Amino acid sequence: MITFVDKNVTQSRMAAAEPLPAASSSTSASASLRPRRRPPEVLTEPEAIALIKACSTRAPTGIRNRALIAVLWRSGLRISEALSLELRDVDLAAGTLRVRHGKGDKSRTVGVDEQTSALLARWLDRRRQLGPGARSPVFCTLDGGRVDPSYVRHLLPRLAAKAGLDRRVHAHGLRHTYAAELARERTPINVIRDALGHTSLAVTDRYLRDVAPMHVIDTIRARRWET
Repeated sequence: MITFVDKNVTQSRMAAAEPLPAASSSTSASASLRPRRRPPEVLTEPEAIALIKACSTRAPTGIRNRALIAVLWRSGLRISEALSLELRDVDLAAGTLRVRHGKGDKSRTVGVDEQTSALLARWLDRRRQLGPGARSPVFCTLDGGRVDPSYVRHLLPRLAAKAGLDRRVHAHGLRHTYAAELARERTPINVIRDALGHTSLAVTDRYLRDVAPMHVIDTIRARRWET
């Protein structure tokens, strides 16, 4: 007697019996090494002010750091943008800062409020006394060199501890705080986009949903229940 075998059925049974291939070690390793994304850290206004007040009001570095923190918080600059500012980029009379090479090498002009201008003016006056020269960055070292971003990365946690802030404080968190404050003040999203130097409204929308989801907050806060 001749028995006919269905090849398709046989192949499918063999495939089912075979163990699934394990994930490659390189894929698993890359997944495990990928840094975990931390949630945004938004400071309150009193916390941001406490951070500034933790800086010395007499030492040149303290005067410089007070102005730098104010610019990061109140003008929303990235740390690389703030540390690249040149004297020609600062116009305190007009209340503006010119970012020449932002993310994607895009330029933009941002505003500076009165209190930040005052801190900047004091630092620029002390800077002139130090005599670093016009070619040095605005936020330069005492001998006119460039301030390394790692200095700021280590500075802010020390100031936060001194100010008694029980949270992670970093330079981009000050930018988060700036964006959140603008959102709470009902600033139009196109203005926030331009202030942050984003490429599109979609980018700004995703950014604000992360740091200040006001549509969610307002909706939930408006709900009522009977007691």
